[in-house]
Amino acid sequence: MTEVKMIYTETETKGRYAATLPGVEGAAELTTSKVSPTLIIADHTAVPDSMRGLGIGRALVDQLIADARAKGQRIVPLCPFVRAHAKKHREDLADVIQW
Repeated sequence: MTEVKMIYTETETKGRYAATLPGVEGAAELTTSKVSPTLIIADHTAVPDSMRGLGIGRALVDQLIADARAKGQRIVPLCPFVRAHAKKHREDLADVIQW
């Protein structure tokens, strides 16, 4: 896969990962809500049709997990995409997913 460009932006209560690919129209996103400094909710993941099947959704989730681990946060996977990934990798993600 070509290099994914990932940008994270945040406010006091929300976070957003945006992923783009060179030469591909659109941006995929994963949004979060901050419950506390150590607990976040994965709200929503959206991947435009132009990026489907390229692993962008997985790249967003992987970045979310890596960042949460680095910050000592736990993730509540409300988003169906994040929830499905978390269930599939339950043991590997036990330290970061809050069920």
